Amino acid sequence: MDQFEKLRPVGRLEKYSTARHQIGFYLNLAVAATYELPKSFTLPVEDYVLRACASVISEHPSLSAIPAADDTQEPYFVRLPIIDLDKVVRFTQREHGIPRDVSPGEGDISPDLDLQAVFQEEHNTPFVAPNPYWRLHVLVDKQDTHKFTAALILHHALGDGGSAKSFHTSFLRALQTQTASDGETPRSVTSLQIPMLPNMEEIHPMPLSFWFLAKKVFQAKVYAPRDPGLWTGSKIQPPTSSRVRLVPFAQGLVERLRKACRQERTTITALIQTVYARSLFKHIPDQFFRLNCTGAFSTRRFLPDIIKEDSMGVFVADIEESYTRSAVAPADSTAFPWEEARRSRQTIQDTLDRKGADVGPNLLKFVNNYQKELCLSKVGKDRDKSFEVSNIGVVSSGSAPDQPSIQGMAFSQCASVIGNAIGVSVVTGGDGCLVLAISWQEEVVDDELINASIMSTREELRKLAGY
Repeated sequence: MDQFEKLRPVGRLEKYSTARHQIGFYLNLAVAATYELPKSFTLPVEDYVLRACASVISEHPSLSAIPAADDTQEPYFVRLPIIDLDKVVRFTQREHGIPRDVSPGEGDISPDLDLQAVFQEEHNTPFVAPNPYWRLHVLVDKQDTHKFTAALILHHALGDGGSAKSFHTSFLRALQTQTASDGETPRSVTSLQIPMLPNMEEIHPMPLSFWFLAKKVFQAKVYAPRDPGLWTGSKIQPPTSSRVRLVPFAQGLVERLRKACRQERTTITALIQTVYARSLFKHIPDQFFRLNCTGAFSTRRFLPDIIKEDSMGVFVADIEESYTRSAVAPADSTAFPWEEARRSRQTIQDTLDRKGADVGPNLLKFVNNYQKELCLSKVGKDRDKSFEVSNIGVVSSGSAPDQPSIQGMAFSQCASVIGNAIGVSVVTGGDGCLVLAISWQEEVVDDELINASIMSTREELRKLAGY
């Protein structure tokens, strides 16, 4: 990497993802958006995609950077001088076509099987230097030449789920400013000589209270008994092999759920956490009576002005929650426990109110060897988390009828060898449809359990929406 311009050191949170990727414990995340072009766009889709990519690369410096020395404890970013678009953008013909609502009046919508296959393939494909550490996999449809689905596959050291969403916001803006007379379509982009955004510890104190730190040190160094009733899938085992299922919900159902959440003083994220916990309890053995859930939230809201809401980088922290069978899925009641959804919402709000204090990433300052201490030392041991719910929110279509627009979206993550047994990634697109991407590691969680939990989740959400 000596031939490339050295940018800045990899930050602690970025280093965590760099280390996980380097040993194959976590490879990437993905956010996809289906774009609709107006009839006035007469060029082939490929031209518009490549032109928009060139614009986005010029807007976000992280897309021109890759980590170097990632097998050491002192990795750093270097700038690739040129991005060859033919190496990062791939076009694939759809086999099943763009999905349509099965029965919108009943809240049913078809899963995008082509996109599901793309996610599963890409989540099992690592990045290799000196290629860029992101890819754009574009699905095109012979039957509808004015619609395409672009899936951004991103190394987590370059950006989080919110960053991938920001990529699509920039991509849409680039499409909306294009004309057929923009000249020759670029096949490569020269990187701009602008600095990367700072990492978290450069712009935020990432504080730890005495009691939070003392608790974590005691658990790590002295005594951390494992609850025998905690379900977390099988023991930690590499290598990772990701499986993915997409579970979409139509706009009408989502609107009803939002209304119900407002009435019950909770949120969609807290609702999904509670519903999925109930779904798992229905299908795991009765001997398990506890589930540990984690979530992620963007820290951009309380960072300095240099970090914008649409900045690409790693600006996230974690939320921890726990559910018991007796509270969430009691044997003597089938009623939905809205009090648990309200409790979950309060946990999320309490974490946000701390503005980045006493969260997991703040403890990374005490790690000496990321690969050994955080990853390899855990192989063969029980994991401590059951499932994750990560919701990157709502993306507006944001355009007039005669402009390109975003319709459906999906957010997905690869399986994590040392992380939660199951990942539930959530996003709502410009069409108002909400999509869950369920991901898990092969041989860590049974496919039958995933299928059963998805069926129960779908049934519960339909019931809560009044269908």
